[in-house]
Amino acid sequence: MKQYTALITGGNKGIGADLAQKLLAKNYRVISVARRAPEATHENLFSVEADLLDPEAVKAAAAEIASDHKVTHLIHNAGLIWPNLIEEASADDITGLAQLHLGSALTLLQATLPSMKAENFGRVMFNASRAALGAPTRTAYSASKAGMIGMARTWALELAAFGITVNVVAPGPILTDNFWGIVEKGSEQETALAGRIPVKRLGTVQDVSNAFLFFCDPENSFVTGQTLYVCGGASVGTLTI
Repeated sequence: MKQYTALITGGNKGIGADLAQKLLAKNYRVISVARRAPEATHENLFSVEADLLDPEAVKAAAAEIASDHKVTHLIHNAGLIWPNLIEEASADDITGLAQLHLGSALTLLQATLPSMKAENFGRVMFNASRAALGAPTRTAYSASKAGMIGMARTWALELAAFGITVNVVAPGPILTDNFWGIVEKGSEQETALAGRIPVKRLGTVQDVSNAFLFFCDPENSFVTGQTLYVCGGASVGTLTI
């Protein structure tokens, strides 16, 4: 049985950590790239510590990974929100999140792409957001997450001939540290938000990692350039957090 190697940015916590455990259970080798190492340990779990906001740190991490591993799956999951109203937003917000959400993904793909092309196989995935459709206080975040969708579609076209698919998972409100950084855990606001989602609940990390598993599957080779909204129906209508 072929063993696959998945690079997960932000694989140390939340959605990334849950997906890492699911892939380890499927006999994948997993490399977490994050500012801190995962709390979990496993013989097939590796950690590369890097700040993805720093282009030079990403280049160094990418070179290290490419020299030590043949990556078959690249899952760009790491992200930050940096919410603010238009009056408080700055061009630096856009530059920073563009590096985190887009630039770091490009650097990591460029480093791992030669081995994917050599194998005529690869799976590339982004963790975007329902906010790519627009959300108050998300000037830089929405812009960079929407950019993921456009970049993924471009990569899908360029890489299809090499057996490499590129897809996007776009979560709605998910119970993670990022979410609780904006909405207080257990608050009336959290309860009210859940009530406005068509399925009447907030999402879990498992909801999102299960979607990534579909795109990870080597059998799913006829789906590329697509965005799957994992949002309880929130993307169908209008939802204000």
